[in-house]
Amino acid sequence: MTTTSGALRVVKQPEAGLDLAAAERAAADFIAALGVDLDAESLRDTPGRMARAYAELFTPRPFDLTTFPNDEGYDELVLARSIPIRSVCEHHLLPFVGVAHVGYLPGTRILGLSKLARIVEHFACRPQVQERLTKQIADWLDEQLHPKGVGVVIDAEHTCMTLRGVQATGSTTVTSTLLGTLRADPRSRQEFFSLTGVNG
Repeated sequence: MTTTSGALRVVKQPEAGLDLAAAERAAADFIAALGVDLDAESLRDTPGRMARAYAELFTPRPFDLTTFPNDEGYDELVLARSIPIRSVCEHHLLPFVGVAHVGYLPGTRILGLSKLARIVEHFACRPQVQERLTKQIADWLDEQLHPKGVGVVIDAEHTCMTLRGVQATGSTTVTSTLLGTLRADPRSRQEFFSLTGVNG
């Protein structure tokens, strides 16, 4: 993460680099080890597609975290609801998908609204658990924006739970993190949960 033109440039660097050729070879070995014949024309390019798909899932787009002075002294909740979220369960490397509701009570600065979705994407693009993801989004907003309060709710379906194992089709998991006033003040807490559609 670097600062450019007064804005924070947010980039996730691959921890060990990205080697698509190696990933494709590994994918071919993995699929073949499960007894799938890759000689069929329809499957011949599957290892490459699989490698590129996971590379895309693990690579968030860079963005500028633009903030603006809160000149009007706005002190009510700012909430972006139903931000689409997709991530990958770190235990089975199967996708989980759903929505995130992200809100904050402004302090001296306000955030460009699209950046709330960008922050969600930034932390979702890696092997994750939903509990950690929820807290990472809230903690990062708190550290970067210094608001009076932050709230994050994620409601997601985990395919590692619905497609395998218990096969609980249609079940979703809800997690939340509240910081500052949204945690300490019962009325603010209730307003946040009411606006997100979650019973707090």
